[in-house]
Amino acid sequence: MSDTYDVVVVGAGPNGLSAAIVAARCGLSTLIIEANGTVGGGARSGALTLPGFVHDTCSAVHPMAVASPFWRTLPLADHGLEWITPPGACAHPLDDGSACLISNSLDETAARLGPDAAAWRASIGAIARMWPKIEADVLGPIGLPRAPMSYAAFGMRALLPASLFARLRFSTPAAQALFAGVAAHSILPLERAGSAAFGLVLSAVAHVHGWPIPRGGSGAITRALASYFRSLGGTIVTGQPVGTIAELPNSRIMMFDTAPQAVARIAGERLSGPARRALERFRPGPGVWKVDWALSGPIPWSAAECGQASTVHVGGTVQEIALAERQVARGMCAERPFVLATQPSLFDSSRAPAGAHTAWGYCHVPNGSSFDMTARIEAQVERFAPGFGERILARAVQGPHALEAGNANLIGGDITGGANTLMQLLLRPSWRMYRTGARGVYLCSASTPPGGGVHGMCGYHAAVRAIREAFGPTRVREEV
Repeated sequence: MSDTYDVVVVGAGPNGLSAAIVAARCGLSTLIIEANGTVGGGARSGALTLPGFVHDTCSAVHPMAVASPFWRTLPLADHGLEWITPPGACAHPLDDGSACLISNSLDETAARLGPDAAAWRASIGAIARMWPKIEADVLGPIGLPRAPMSYAAFGMRALLPASLFARLRFSTPAAQALFAGVAAHSILPLERAGSAAFGLVLSAVAHVHGWPIPRGGSGAITRALASYFRSLGGTIVTGQPVGTIAELPNSRIMMFDTAPQAVARIAGERLSGPARRALERFRPGPGVWKVDWALSGPIPWSAAECGQASTVHVGGTVQEIALAERQVARGMCAERPFVLATQPSLFDSSRAPAGAHTAWGYCHVPNGSSFDMTARIEAQVERFAPGFGERILARAVQGPHALEAGNANLIGGDITGGANTLMQLLLRPSWRMYRTGARGVYLCSASTPPGGGVHGMCGYHAAVRAIREAFGPTRVREEV
């Protein structure tokens, strides 16, 4: 490791790796320093239960990764990344034994919704058709949109509360529940303004790119990013926590793929009082309670449609999902939580021994909660998959504190890089966005626009801004 670099990046998650790749492609000497023993942040995988079972430690299904305009410019396939796209993006089982399915085909999805077919085409289909025009704006910081009319049409829908959007657009409980399950990825009460945006984007992207999984586990994404970065001459040092900015090598640019609070702590001596307090005040979102399972067979869903998707939204009706998310926002643990379940081994046999399977499920809980939600999560899965419990060979449980211990960015179990309130979505983490207030010090984590998700766009935009300001606009190789 040298004493001087053009760019130093703290944190080797998807955004830190993306920021470093931008710098390296600009011909800048670049170092990544990672506290953990491996790269990956929220995109890692490994053995959590029994030998031969590969589990994703955090993220598992990656619609925004294939939708990432920056990552599409990278030769990640040459560095070992292979995508598997199931025929369905997500399934939503109901108590009558049926299930709704968002398949990769817009027409197939609409046809399954019967009376709401036209409404799905007119709402989700419209966003899918305009996605190529608006993706750069949706996945970027606030600015003048490149396609103003299309972006305005999206924004008018996106600003609505998800529960209101579902009631206004869809007439059947099945379609309403289907949209609500996708919107609940926002980890917001469904009555909150802006929660519809998550349902619109993720549903539309399903019809554009599908919801793929990486062969071998989510760690394949960040291993490919790291491999490509090294091929550009970049350096990665793991197992080295950073306590203060004085511990870092000299550089023109320092970029932090960390929570804002960590930047305030590490770089505090270079920050003004107001700038430091703005970073410290950034509010984390709710936490999650996650259970990984090693299974003797696939999850025995009552509805066959659930076997066509790697993601299953377990929560019942729109009213039930809204109640569960409302309770979390009020500091309570839901009796019947909304559970996001994944079953990657249905489509990737490398995840488990022959005949066996891996799956995980998580629900939202108040930030930092220590209440054990394992039984409630498994009861919800059992509700729609009778006999599920009998197939559990082993489980690994991670509550908010365990998640934060494994990844310091997940404050109190918050997996989204900060609460997805409307103001924090617009100004993450403050009006400075990627800047911190200290010369040459930038934030590039999921706490910056466009926010949480495995897509690397936070790191991309932060790096472009930092390099332009430090080295001039002609140094940046503009690709998105």
